[in-house]
Amino acid sequence: MRLEKLSIIIPLGPDEDQLGPLMNDLNRLGLAAEIIVVSCDDIVLTKSGKESICVIKSLQGRARQQNAGAKAASREFLWFLHADSRLSERVIAALEAAIKARPEALHYYHLKFRQDGPAGMAINEWGAWFRSEILKIPFGDQGFCLRRDIFHQIGGFPQDAPYGEDHLLVWQARQAGVKLRCTGASLPTSARKYAAHGWLALTVKYQWRWIRQALPEAYKLLLAWLNRG
Repeated sequence: MRLEKLSIIIPLGPDEDQLGPLMNDLNRLGLAAEIIVVSCDDIVLTKSGKESICVIKSLQGRARQQNAGAKAASREFLWFLHADSRLSERVIAALEAAIKARPEALHYYHLKFRQDGPAGMAINEWGAWFRSEILKIPFGDQGFCLRRDIFHQIGGFPQDAPYGEDHLLVWQARQAGVKLRCTGASLPTSARKYAAHGWLALTVKYQWRWIRQALPEAYKLLLAWLNRG
């Protein structure tokens, strides 16, 4: 049985249309994980024979939805996936190895954009690599996985933040002394937002937001490090 200690939590935004292919991936890979889909709308999900699929409803907002999924989870580890992520044998094998080697860490993947966006996405992939590998600040589309008890100890996703709840969770983990580890594999995700809103405009917007949000969190990290020392 593969990943039987894992609860996979998938938040769905309004009018999300990317869940079907992800569910096909999960079914094809034959995982024993618990699958929790958290929607802000009423949805009917074909289970395809997997009794471990649970659909719950939550107030809209990715932080609220992911926290609701974590509250409903019954397994030891939580894996937060965006609906537009795509899975492969390598993605699963890398997570299995990562959990076995460092069960106390917050695990994430390299970011890989699918071929549904504009030119220039290779620059974003490099930026994500630099941000996560050098600065140790991965984002939620890199597939966070961590122990359920550690997730609750660090406070879960902050629900009062207007954006960047995944970014803030990483800072909460680091401030609590939780190590971040990359699985070494790439997790494909959609670049359709960049196609819809423009590559330059969205790239600049995201860079400005995370840097502005990171500065006070870096100061808290410094204080936490000094207190532990």
